[in-house]
Amino acid sequence: MSKEVEKDEVTGTETTGHEWDGIKELDTPMPRWWLWTMYGTIIWSIGYWIVMPAWPLVSSYTEGFLGYSSRGALEQELAEATEAQASDRAALVTTELEDVRNNEQLYQFALRGGKSAFAVNCSQCHGSGAAGAPGFPNLNDDDWLWGGSVDQIYETVKYGIRSDHDDTRVGEMPAFLTNEMLDRSQINDVTEYVLSLSDTREDSEAVARGEVVFQENCASCHGENAKGNREFGAPNLTDAIWFYGKDKDTILRTISRGRNNVMPAWVDRLDDATIRQLALYVHSLGGGE
Repeated sequence: MSKEVEKDEVTGTETTGHEWDGIKELDTPMPRWWLWTMYGTIIWSIGYWIVMPAWPLVSSYTEGFLGYSSRGALEQELAEATEAQASDRAALVTTELEDVRNNEQLYQFALRGGKSAFAVNCSQCHGSGAAGAPGFPNLNDDDWLWGGSVDQIYETVKYGIRSDHDDTRVGEMPAFLTNEMLDRSQINDVTEYVLSLSDTREDSEAVARGEVVFQENCASCHGENAKGNREFGAPNLTDAIWFYGKDKDTILRTISRGRNNVMPAWVDRLDDATIRQLALYVHSLGGGE
């Protein structure tokens, strides 16, 4: 016995037989354009599987008839960019750093490359804006441990500080308490003296005793006037710029246990053109001499 087909009185469309609260579902077919679009995408996907990398295998993937590779496309783009920069990079290597700034086109090329290289290699320690952090110097100010000329910055970047390179810059802040060079009372006194150089201290007697300790143990690196010595990377202790912090506990800790942070040598990691770009970029941040 055939089932009677019910049709909607308004549209004349057959119903599915489903009804909810008096509302009947119509068996309306999908629009023809929608069906053709779906069929088209199925055909397109089959074609894509054939011509492009698509299916994963055990240790590889299907390469497709075109042999396209996003990695290969990137390598080609990098090769093209390197070729386009070849003449400027060659000129950068053969031109004195001080003279690069006289060539506006070459200087701008160096700054753009240096900014990019800094973001990739240096910002992790010095910060994205090169403002530094405790133990990592601010490269925007004019306080330089090893000198702030573009050539001095180039040497620092190239060979590092206390790195494993033979030509690295070397300077050491001794651990006066750990190595039993001074006792705790002497360290407290010299801490008070160091603080007095850029602040007003109430304990004048400790400051006086600390000055004696300073001249006997610290002046050989920091200078008799405590203004530092770039030959040893010894900082100026009379200004308001502090590498690790200016509070008493931090200074006392520095004198007691020493400080020997490492700046890596980039000569074995980056080519000379990139190191020069970095030096020029850092010099341009505002604190270069």
